[in-house]
Amino acid sequence: MTLVEAAKRLSLPQGTLKNWVYTDKRGELTTVGKHQKPLFELELELSRVKRELAEVKMERDFIKNV
Repeated sequence: MTLVEAAKRLSLPQGTLKNWVYTDKRGELTTVGKHQKPLFELELELSRVKRELAEVKMERDFIKNV
């Protein structure tokens, strides 16, 4: 199976799959994602940003009405 066929079957961009294959050939696939924040931390950050955005929108709307 070609890289293009595999990417289509997996619904992945070809570049992503190509990078994974290249990383695996170098023996570094187990280190992929080691430096990313855990999902829980990302969810907390997303909640914080959503709250901040809501607050900024309220402030903007208040200033528009003054």
